[in-house]
Formats: sequence, C-alpha cells, structure tokens
Amino acid sequence: MSAAALKRAAAARAVDLVQDGMRLGLGTGSTAAIFVELLGARVRDGLSVVGVPTSEATHRAAEAAGIALTTLDETPELDLTVDGADEIDGQLRLIKGGGGALLREKIVAAASRRMVVIADGTKQVATLGRFPLPVEVVPFGLGATRRAVAQALARAGCPGEITLRTGPDGAAFLTDGGHLILDAHPGRIPDPEALAAALAALPGVVEHGLFLGLCTGAILAADESAGARLVTLGTV
Repeated sequence: MSAAALKRAAAARAVDLVQDGMRLGLGTGSTAAIFVELLGARVRDGLSVVGVPTSEATHRAAEAAGIALTTLDETPELDLTVDGADEIDGQLRLIKGGGGALLREKIVAAASRRMVVIADGTKQVATLGRFPLPVEVVPFGLGATRRAVAQALARAGCPGEITLRTGPDGAAFLTDGGHLILDAHPGRIPDPEALAAALAALPGVVEHGLFLGLCTGAILAADESAGARLVTLGTV
C-alpha cells in the first residue's frame, strides 16, 4: 500500500474514537490533514464537535470541512487531540515539528486529556533521532542560540549538524508565531528527557520537537499483502 493509503487507514480508525460533543485538538501535517477531512465528513452527517487547530493551515482545512472551531482561551480543556508524528518510540516519546507547528501542537496536546498519534508504521523507531529534531528559536541572537543548541546536543551525547530551516523560496522558514526553526541532526538521542531539559533551559529557545509524556496512545498502519494492519500502542 502507498504511504497515503496507510495514513488514511490510521486516520479513519482515529475518527472512530470521536464521540458527539467532544472538544478536539486538530493536529498539523499530512496525516492529521486526512483526519480533518474524514472528521468533516462525519460532521456533515450530524456529528457535533468543536476543534482547536494547531496551525493556520489546519484552521483553513477544518473551516473548509465544516468543523466548528474554538480556541484554548474559550475552551482551555480538550478531550482528545489527534496528530501525526515524525518519529515515535516504544515509550510513546515523539519527535514532532516537521511541519513547523511544534509550539502550537505541544500547547494543544498539553491541554488535552488524551493525545493519540496517527501515522504509518515506518514512523516507529527503536531510538529517536534519525528524523531531524526541530528547535524553534527567536530571530534575535540566532548565532548565539545556535551555538548553545549545538553545545546542549554535544553534552547530551548526540552531537550533529544544525541547519536553519528554509522555505521553498530559499528564505528562512517562519512559524505561525514568527519564529525560526533550527533542525538538529543527531542521528540518535540516547536520553530524550535529558536533552529536552537542556534545550528548554536555553535563552532564545521557544520550544523543541521532543514530545515527552504527552502521547497516551498511537495508531500505526503497517503495510501487509492483505492491506493495512493497524497496530495500537498505549491507550487510544
């Protein structure tokens, strides 16, 4: 099966978790976009929910799908967030932020009773770090912050190249909050908790893409000859 078909299978299973009256966090990225599309179909069939989008792109997609939207100011406690992940390990630790929405994604996940990740099975890894780790930073003092991030990675036992993310036009990528993203390439992260604490302590760092203790369950779609096989991790 194609990656798109596997993502759709995982997203369809997650839509089954949604009950009438739920307050939902709506993730960002290709898999989350499929969830929003399928959720919109259920809303048009009569399901009543409200959603908090984690990016401007998701806001536009949810609005187009007919999903009622709210904010965390209006609805500070959510029942369920459904989002994708760039990597997930056996302890439900994640790397997120490939789509550039890590700050809002983490805020929404933290406001939710449950966070369920949907992804194709290739996103499950034994050790985090093969996918670049996004670090969202303020533009001021970029050089100094970049150096501090490199030092934190080295002290955590996972040094690697650090690149400034750029957009399709070659200019620096800006998040919805007007920040920059440094992509670290450690290869492997032996102690995600230690690295997360070190990055969070750095002036200039707004947020990092290590999501620890937030994901409560995952639905992963594995490719098999008979079609997609759904694997559940944690509690969904």
